[in-house]
Amino acid sequence: MDETREIMSCEVITVGPDTPLRQVVAVLAENDITGVPVVDEGGSLLGIITEKNLLGLLSNPQTADGPARDYMTTDVVSFDENEDLIAVCEGLVNSHFRRAPILSEGKLVGIISRRDIIKYILEPIG
Repeated sequence: MDETREIMSCEVITVGPDTPLRQVVAVLAENDITGVPVVDEGGSLLGIITEKNLLGLLSNPQTADGPARDYMTTDVVSFDENEDLIAVCEGLVNSHFRRAPILSEGKLVGIISRRDIIKYILEPIG
């Protein structure tokens, strides 16, 4: 089944590991997104930065000067583009993540959020 490839967002906004955190925050705000994958120059997934990673800055905003690599989560739940959508759903249900990067041969090719899956489920109903 190609459902995973069908519903993933292919135009993924990313940042690099050396992107300054202030710029990461701006990317999230400007694009109205809650997380952004961190990739190397070759497109390999290194981690992800989410709003949750940034909440600690509220108590200490002076620490927002470092690069993305210092704030990203490296234990990222990701899936291959050929993975069954049910497995992706189960992965999101069993983790605290709201989105899952989708990879092809280790390279980031898309992202699926809980919202994407809900929209897909509701399509036949609507």
